[in-house]
Amino acid sequence: MEHHPAAARLTEAATIAVQQHGTGNLLRVVLVVMVLGCALTAWFLLSGYKRKDD
Repeated sequence: MEHHPAAARLTEAATIAVQQHGTGNLLRVVLVVMVLGCALTAWFLLSGYKRKDD
C-alpha cells in the first residue's frame, strides 16, 4: 500500500482535532449528515409514488 503525505497530514490533523475538542463536534456532524441523508433519501424515494403515468 502506498502512503500519501497529504493523507498522513489529514489524519494527523483529525487526530489533533479530536484530542483537543473531543468527539462531540465530530459526532454532531455525523448525526446531522446522517439525518439529512435519510430525509433526502426518503424524499427521493417517496416522490416517485406521486407520479401517475396513465
